[in-house]
Amino acid sequence: MSERKCTQIVRGQPAIDGAGVHLRRVLGLRTVKDFDPFLMLDGFDSTNPQDYIKGFPWHPHRGIETVTYLLQGEIEHGDSLGNKGFIRDLQCQWMTAGSGIIHQEMPKATERMLGCQLWVNLPKKEKMTQPAYRDVKPEDVSVVHETNATIRVLSGTYKNQHGVVKGEYVKVQYLDVALKPGSVWRYNETPNDQTLFLYLIDGTLAADEGLASFEEKACAMLMSATSADSTSNDEVVVRAGAEGARFLLIAGKPLKEPVAWGGPIVMNTEEELSLAFRELNNKTFIKHSQPQKL
Repeated sequence: MSERKCTQIVRGQPAIDGAGVHLRRVLGLRTVKDFDPFLMLDGFDSTNPQDYIKGFPWHPHRGIETVTYLLQGEIEHGDSLGNKGFIRDLQCQWMTAGSGIIHQEMPKATERMLGCQLWVNLPKKEKMTQPAYRDVKPEDVSVVHETNATIRVLSGTYKNQHGVVKGEYVKVQYLDVALKPGSVWRYNETPNDQTLFLYLIDGTLAADEGLASFEEKACAMLMSATSADSTSNDEVVVRAGAEGARFLLIAGKPLKEPVAWGGPIVMNTEEELSLAFRELNNKTFIKHSQPQKL
């Protein structure tokens, strides 16, 4: 079987966002084209509450989905639809901003804050869809136990186990993989026409047949070695280092649409961006007052 090749490693840069949250911006404006339909990936890992406790006070979103996944920590959240609560260990908040939502995320001081937030672009025809919110608790997640690995299926399907998130707008494969030291893991459930990358959270990992190592908190783009079609699935082969590896496997079909990005709002044209910010100013940004049921 052909293997996907590691064609790009993105380590990102330290950044400060929100009211003063220290994080690593791994994916962003420079990677939009290559990682389509994924816009942004912010990773956070700190044992110092001063790095994150100021949080992300009330701010808007439109035209995207935000996926916040915590391996460790606690974040209090609330939004303009009336949703509120906490994201804790092994919990995921999957929010479809759609036509517009205003929310806040306020981390609490804990022993370690470890996780990431991924932005998924919405297709042009779904940019103004009704907002929706999903609180994915640990007990909701399908878990596959293998000899050398434990795989948590947040979205998509793995070994006939289905994620709680169905992917109404962009079907995202989102797996949390914990790999034992020195172990090799093989995966071939994503068609070659999809963008696929690995985000390494902890440990060390080598990817593709060359098994070239890449460091913690990095993303490795794995491309098909044969052809970018939907009828064949080249294999992903990875090997954990001496301390094991914890990584996310994320995949989705590219939208191949124009991207106009203005802070927390992502549309297809500059005119749509301008309209969104005018609506924020004149308080007509929120189009729906009730959450969509998914």
